[in-house]
Amino acid sequence: MYFNTMSLPQELTALANPEKASQLQRFFKTAKGEYAEGDIFLGITVPQIRIIAKKYTDLTYKEIQQLLNSKFHEERLAALLILVRKFKKTKDQKEKQFIYNFYLKNTRGINNWDLVDLSAPNIVGEFLFDKDKSILRQLAISKNIWERRIAVLATFPLIKKRKFGESLALSQILINDPHDLIHKAVGWMLREVGKKDINVLETFLKDKYNQMPRTMLRYAIEKFPEEKRQMYLKGEI
Repeated sequence: MYFNTMSLPQELTALANPEKASQLQRFFKTAKGEYAEGDIFLGITVPQIRIIAKKYTDLTYKEIQQLLNSKFHEERLAALLILVRKFKKTKDQKEKQFIYNFYLKNTRGINNWDLVDLSAPNIVGEFLFDKDKSILRQLAISKNIWERRIAVLATFPLIKKRKFGESLALSQILINDPHDLIHKAVGWMLREVGKKDINVLETFLKDKYNQMPRTMLRYAIEKFPEEKRQMYLKGEI
């Protein structure tokens, strides 16, 4: 009988694709002065990482910490996917709180938009669903762009249950944010609000759409009928 004696990092390294890594480093803006400056990729797809991460759900938090400290993007993503699986799997509220706290203590390693988007809703958003959410407003004014994006994406589970207050409040806080990645995240969540209740979105946009960065507005109104979308873009509402 064959037993796999490889570690998670070894399994990822075995799938490394230098050509794909080069493409990913360009796509995720890792050059000097870009938002993910210095991030290093192995060149592995998310589905491949998911398959491997699923085999290592029982890693200790010490081992997960080591992965979150890795210089390799895919190792950090694997760690986050494992955390998400642990969070979903456990019924123990104390363990859920531990994972939530562990996550927020490691935002230094959650330092690209895909890492945030695949984890923040499933850990931070789910944990805070029925709890005080003031931490989101603290994160929204962080100097760390990824903590700001975590705050925004954490409202996704709330939107799905038609709880729009936090998303709208954070949208107001971040309406003048300097970074395009925050404009996209806020616009995306506003669009999701609109999918659930178009009247809530239009009420919010009515006196704010002219203040919004263009990217934020475009994302928010993406699903509007073309004629109405053009009216917003031309400032004719």
